Amino acid sequence: TEDDITLIENDMKEFWIQFKISYGTEQISQTSALRCACKETIDALSEKWSKKMKEEELMMDKIQEYNNEILQQSKYVSEKEEQLTEIKSKLNQEEEQQKDLTDSIQELEKELMKKMEIKSSKNKAAKEKVERLSKINTLFKERLGLEMRRIHDEQLQFIFRHIDYKDPDKPYMCTLSINEQGDYEVTSCTPPLDCIAEFQLKLRETNNFSAFIANIRKAFTALSYK
Repeated sequence: TEDDITLIENDMKEFWIQFKISYGTEQISQTSALRCACKETIDALSEKWSKKMKEEELMMDKIQEYNNEILQQSKYVSEKEEQLTEIKSKLNQEEEQQKDLTDSIQELEKELMKKMEIKSSKNKAAKEKVERLSKINTLFKERLGLEMRRIHDEQLQFIFRHIDYKDPDKPYMCTLSINEQGDYEVTSCTPPLDCIAEFQLKLRETNNFSAFIANIRKAFTALSYK
């Protein structure tokens, strides 16, 4: 280092000063002693320099050791940062999947609620139609010889009498229900009528139940004369 070089230069100057002083005041016979002193000084300087070199070598080894340790620490930190990045990425993916799942569940809940509301509305409409038909049962029975019965699966059975003048008590029957779409549907007709499909269509279009019953009775009456 610069301090060591300066120190050596100062030692050399001191040596030459002492040498000149000794040379000027002592006799030539003392040259041998000066040589010994010079040798001792050089040996001391060499030993001092050698010690400094060893200390510097030890310092360099220590610095290299520190550098290796820092490199290992940097490598360890880099690996941990990569692991942390990977964990964060997985967490983000899981959060997105959770959000998608939550959105899907909410969408299904909305769809289910909508279907339940539609079903409830249809059931309410169907019950209202059945109740309306039941209320006019007595009126039809008294005036048209018609009897209405509620049978299984919320169906209404219409029993017409006084159709066949030869046998007034002979029953003519027609069964009506309300399907899943909330429309009237004829499920049976005894005896069968060729025009029953046409009557069913008109009932759905006009919702005129009285006209439907009247048309059924007319068709049964016409059939009794054949």
